[in-house]
Amino acid sequence: MQRPFYPEDDLPHVYLLHPPGGVVGGDRLHLNVTLGAGSRALLTMPGATKFYRSAGAQAVLTQHFTLGADSALEWLPQGNIFFPGARVKMQTEFSLAPGARLIGFETLCFGRPVMAERFSEGELDARLHIGLPASAGLIERLRVTGPALDKLGGYPLSATLLAAPADEAMLALTRTHIAAAGVIAAGATLLDELLVVRALEDDNQRLQGMLHRMWSALRPGIMGRNAVAPRIWST
Repeated sequence: MQRPFYPEDDLPHVYLLHPPGGVVGGDRLHLNVTLGAGSRALLTMPGATKFYRSAGAQAVLTQHFTLGADSALEWLPQGNIFFPGARVKMQTEFSLAPGARLIGFETLCFGRPVMAERFSEGELDARLHIGLPASAGLIERLRVTGPALDKLGGYPLSATLLAAPADEAMLALTRTHIAAAGVIAAGATLLDELLVVRALEDDNQRLQGMLHRMWSALRPGIMGRNAVAPRIWST
């Protein structure tokens, strides 16, 4: 972790760095983040997490985020790239205490579309759990085995954006941004107070642009402050 930056004075922007150039079969990467009561932080990365071809062993990425009462977390990573032949298990869990706030997104990229590289072989087993204080939240599992991307409509890029606590006005705002983004396929829904956005694409810049604009639009209502983009996004 680099030293935190303070472009907003009272809110640290923290950049998480992976020591290796990428994750290979047999590697185990664990991220545990705990926000104390009333604390707040924005977490991002200077680059995508790359999962390289495996000779057979599975690479494991486990991410646990525990949000204390009245805390606020913005989890805005650059995304995950799965090279052909990668074998990956991912597990991401958010646990929100009463009054906690969350905006986060995650991008899955199978192969490298900009280079016309397909996810010709490999597998991903991804699990996501969002635990809310007063509702069931979200529990899901995605299993993809290359070269079949039929679960993603055949598209190499998949993104999920999460925000809580959200309401019907935020849902309508998000759908307005979806309509204007020109993304191939996207939709939003509200599960109690959890806003969930799904998108499929073959152009990463268009996809990331939509996610960043949604974060910027949702931030005042959820975090109570205007958007200040991490400087690393401009480099």
